Amino acid sequence: MFPTIGHLIYYLFGVRFTFPVQTLGLLVAFSFLFTYMAFSAEFKRYEANGKIKAYTRKIMTGEPASLMELTLNFLLGFLFGFKVFGAMFNYTLFLDNPQRYLLSLKGSGVMGVLIGVVFASWVYFDKKENVLKKPKLVKQTVHPYQLMGLICFACGFFGFIGAKLFDTVEHLNNFIYHPLATLFNVTGFSYYGGLVFGAFTFLYIGHKRGMKLVHLADIGSPGMMLAYGIGRIGCQLSGDGDWGIVNNHPKPALLSWLPDWAWSFRYPHNALNTGLPIPGCEGNYCSQLVQGVYPTPLYELIICLLFFALMWTFRKKIVTPGLMFFIFLILNGGERLLIEQIRINPKFYLFGIGFTQAGFIGFLMLIGGLTGLAFLAVKLKNKLHKPLTIA
Repeated sequence: MFPTIGHLIYYLFGVRFTFPVQTLGLLVAFSFLFTYMAFSAEFKRYEANGKIKAYTRKIMTGEPASLMELTLNFLLGFLFGFKVFGAMFNYTLFLDNPQRYLLSLKGSGVMGVLIGVVFASWVYFDKKENVLKKPKLVKQTVHPYQLMGLICFACGFFGFIGAKLFDTVEHLNNFIYHPLATLFNVTGFSYYGGLVFGAFTFLYIGHKRGMKLVHLADIGSPGMMLAYGIGRIGCQLSGDGDWGIVNNHPKPALLSWLPDWAWSFRYPHNALNTGLPIPGCEGNYCSQLVQGVYPTPLYELIICLLFFALMWTFRKKIVTPGLMFFIFLILNGGERLLIEQIRINPKFYLFGIGFTQAGFIGFLMLIGGLTGLAFLAVKLKNKLHKPLTIA
């Protein structure tokens, strides 16, 4: 496994390069980048088709920097200086566990204040150059795709909160006995928590600007599938714990072409340091699982990237509002419901039936998608059989 990019570089090129950026974190960043591109392309296409429109907003020009702008820029600069220079001054500590360092209270307070002042000064003098004697109100046209910066930031922020909250609920016993350790665990995140909170944030931002919810749902569906698939690449490469149950079954003859690690894998050098020590390995990330497990992230990344390819290929032929979204619900929900049967997530029990949180959400998504398809089918049938009226 490749818990950091440095490990991946060494595996690919044989060059030992200390680069402590987490592989999973980098792939999550890539998922945001490619999702940004997919969303932007769909926003432009839907605007060209007339389904969504640009809107105007009034902004005041010629004013000096406000206290809020100065404060926000100072805080951003402080966070940057506090963590980046803190990592430079405490490189050994940062190298040992970058995720834990970034989410800790450790850093350089002096450099945080200095960089914060630089950021605040920059916006102050930039605004000062354009100050007018009499500020004026002007109209500005905003195209939907120009909202992507706001959407990415807001969805990332609230998605992070949702992912942590859903994971906390999933591990409620841990939270009861160790609340702070559970809340600030650097590895505890739920995909569906991020999806739900991020999706509602996206819909809220678009709807507040006059776009119909059904069109927004369709626009976001391919991108959400792509983000999930890319994220699972990071899970598989880093060995972040999203693997399956123990698989001691012999590989079926039909799958003889499949590499052994794609059937049952022990995730050596996994990012969690879970399992037994690897003989001869020294330093961090020197553990592997006791027994082989189903490499479920591998299965999901293949399935979801194929689903995205299909959705992207046929997106222009899917013109019925809501259809793309219902297809996403069926594909993603059905896939997750099935994969949960061989994953290690904690189970809840209701009327003697065991299910995982993700499996239950996947089931609801599948039912919701099938119900939506049935609704569209009935609507189309009624439209085709609508009696003609003669004026």
